[in-house]
Amino acid sequence: MQKILVTGGAGFIGSNFCNLNKGNYDITALDNLFLGDKRNLDDDVTFIEGDACNMEDLDQVGPVDYVLHLAGTSSAPMFMGDGLVEGYVNSIESFLTTLEWARKNGVRKFLYASTSSLYGNNPIPLIETQEVTPINHYAVTKRMYEYSAACYNKVYPDIDIIGFRFMSVYGPNEEAKGIYANLVSQFCWDMARGLSPVIYGDGTQFRDFTNVRDVAQAITLAIETEKKLGADVFNIGTGRSTSLNEIVDALKKAFDNGVEAKYIENPVKEGYVMGQHADITKIQEVLGYEPKVKLEDGIREQVKNVRLDRIRETSSDSLR
Repeated sequence: MQKILVTGGAGFIGSNFCNLNKGNYDITALDNLFLGDKRNLDDDVTFIEGDACNMEDLDQVGPVDYVLHLAGTSSAPMFMGDGLVEGYVNSIESFLTTLEWARKNGVRKFLYASTSSLYGNNPIPLIETQEVTPINHYAVTKRMYEYSAACYNKVYPDIDIIGFRFMSVYGPNEEAKGIYANLVSQFCWDMARGLSPVIYGDGTQFRDFTNVRDVAQAITLAIETEKKLGADVFNIGTGRSTSLNEIVDALKKAFDNGVEAKYIENPVKEGYVMGQHADITKIQEVLGYEPKVKLEDGIREQVKNVRLDRIRETSSDSLR
């Protein structure tokens, strides 16, 4: 059985990937538990508590065929205030350390999380060939990932280094992210408590809300393809968009508790993304990806599995 290392493996996307693929691969999840929770992982997934910035921790894993790198500073608010320098260091060091470890250990493919934040307010639909200008420090680090991957692959062409620009990913196992979680999760947690989810502006802003199971599907397709991908980058989304008002309506229907949203003036004055809608033609044509989880079904699943006891100091009053 082929072996995969997932850094950030006890986190949101990482744990879902591990749990969904544990029967197909020998998977080891490495996580320092800053934004992860070991309880997210099924019991038969191998777990190592360690840091992707540390070669000695990575060495505990042993030989692997693939690396999925999801560790590192994972959202724009984490770069604010005193977290700025630490955010950069953690993000960049974890990426380069894990990539160099993978190369030295003969890994066939190195897959990593980029972000749709790179697109900012580019014309819709967002397509990989668009020029991108990062709108925040988080996006800068992800652009650095993509540039580094391209340079690295030129020097070491035997290892494919594949990036994924995730759209707005939602699903289970996000409690450990607290205030850094997706809006679907934050709205869900508020409504489960009987609280009004807070929406900035009038709620007509929209996102390409993508279920984490579809993200795992897309990554798996990239692992399994026989095509040489080099240092390619793919959008992972649904190709459709949904407003925040529609998200709240779907949650209200799933909860059936009548909680209404609270609308406040948008405090974000610069760089706020009003719309997000991915063009997924490339990943469809190259990897055969098709999103399978309907938004209504994904939201019902999330409501059914809400775990308020695991949430880390979360609040609905975070960046929208």
